[in-house]
Amino acid sequence: MKFRLILIITFSVFLSGCVGVSSKGIFGTGVSVALDPRTLGTQIDDSIMQKNLSARILLLDKKYLFSVNSKVLDGRLFLTGKVDTPEEKLKLTKMAWETEGARSVRNDIKVKEEFNFKQSAKDLLITSQLRTAIILNKNIKATNYQIDTYKNKIYIYGIALTTSEKDDVISEAKEISDVEDVIASILLVDNLRIQKN
Repeated sequence: MKFRLILIITFSVFLSGCVGVSSKGIFGTGVSVALDPRTLGTQIDDSIMQKNLSARILLLDKKYLFSVNSKVLDGRLFLTGKVDTPEEKLKLTKMAWETEGARSVRNDIKVKEEFNFKQSAKDLLITSQLRTAIILNKNIKATNYQIDTYKNKIYIYGIALTTSEKDDVISEAKEISDVEDVIASILLVDNLRIQKN
């Protein structure tokens, strides 16, 4: 009886740690599990790949904890952030390709320059404006997208349910003032290797 009680309590604590909050979802892949068009198995595979890559990046150097971000969608790895040297960027790209199950790697990591508060504030404003615009657009599932801005260039990662939704997201990004370029890595549900039925 005591063993059963301990087992139930342990199991409950373990499961309560899996409850997702916000748009990160249970597995931290950037989209809500309930709304994600990928199968649960694909979501778990992507989450494992992302956690594996993040852990290996952190083991390489702790300074990457806040300066490098990774995202995995359907086995495709996306890297963003800033590093000190081009050699570090190449090392991180190699590490991403070595991740088991990687189908492709897109490296949008930039080599650091001197900190510019004005530019950082402008990038944050652009990101906030786009996030607000896609939340207010009823044709877009805003929880399916991750947005990063660096030097007035918007990087959008996510899954679109339709080509029209993808076009709407890109259009919303291009309408924001001071945006120099929109780099969209938006996958269509139809192009995912496995989909929910």
